[in-house]
Amino acid sequence: MSFSSLPGSSSSSSHPLVPYGWDVGWEAEFAPYAGQGLLPGRVVRVDRGQCDVVTPVGPLRADTEFVVPRDPMKVVCTGDWVALDPEGSDPLYVRTLLPRRTAFVRSTSSKRSEGQILAANVDHAVVAVSLAGELDLGRIERFLALAWESGAQPVVALSKADLVPDAVTLAHLVQDVETAAPGVPVVPVSARDGDGLDVLAAVVAGGTSVLLGQSGAGKSTLANALLGADVMEVQAIRDVDGKGRHTTTTRNLLALPGGGVLIDTPGLRGVGLWDAEAGVGQVFSEIEELARKCRFHDCAHGSEPGCAVLAALESGELPERRLDSYRKLLRENQRIVAKTDARVRAEIRRDWKRKGAEGRAAMEAKRGNRHV
Repeated sequence: MSFSSLPGSSSSSSHPLVPYGWDVGWEAEFAPYAGQGLLPGRVVRVDRGQCDVVTPVGPLRADTEFVVPRDPMKVVCTGDWVALDPEGSDPLYVRTLLPRRTAFVRSTSSKRSEGQILAANVDHAVVAVSLAGELDLGRIERFLALAWESGAQPVVALSKADLVPDAVTLAHLVQDVETAAPGVPVVPVSARDGDGLDVLAAVVAGGTSVLLGQSGAGKSTLANALLGADVMEVQAIRDVDGKGRHTTTTRNLLALPGGGVLIDTPGLRGVGLWDAEAGVGQVFSEIEELARKCRFHDCAHGSEPGCAVLAALESGELPERRLDSYRKLLRENQRIVAKTDARVRAEIRRDWKRKGAEGRAAMEAKRGNRHV
């Protein structure tokens, strides 16, 4: 089945799924299922074992019984492209998921350390950060590590910029975030005044964007502003602590008027890393670059001679906060990976034993010197 043979379509440019991201690549992925009489579609919402899917014949609601594997990383998710039964089937099922191009994944809060997919096939990950309170640069770095790891291009949207008293202060806040987000566009926006919305809309035009952030970050207000309509419900922020309640309770995929689609997500209280070592390295690219100049290739940047990272720290070139955050995220990521990777667990145990032996040897040497 080609673009032109799908229901309601005469060319690729007029195909009804093009506004939702359909392209020749997805057409090729879907080709094996076209001969089976199945419909292509994109999941716009998942809810209690069923999902809403936009298809060439309009929106359909389908059962996900056949795409509920034991692996939580493979369950159907907002943003997935699927093959489903033709219109009129009763019941109507999603039969399979097309291979994902990207996936935004975090670790769950469960003791089983499972991954949770928040959005699939995403091109831009927009991290909403409210300027109504104090900036938490460490949390921003955490979000960005997951965003880079997903394969998407991160963007930081500094929401509620109208609450910043003056332009000089706003410029300093933007600079602080840019320091914590190398290579990432940082856009101050005010949904109330409209400032910066045109810049953000241009960044996310075309492709698929997921909107992420804590409760109270102004995600739903931003989504409404980008959509040009009050689609998402908005709740007032509590005056006592500046935090909000979960306005959005499900992940929804919506077409943007300027092109592209937006996935809005519930506010995230916890953002645990999930096998995101490459993403952490991207966020702290200046530290990774310094590390290449260290005398030893396996330098831990602790007390080794010829450590370029420590030299940059001492000179003031590298802020101590950045190095502390880098170490913290690497340790957390290693713990998560170790819970699911026996090889990594073994490497960590060997490293512990080596460091323990070195520590004991150092203590013995000190004792020997005292008795000389």
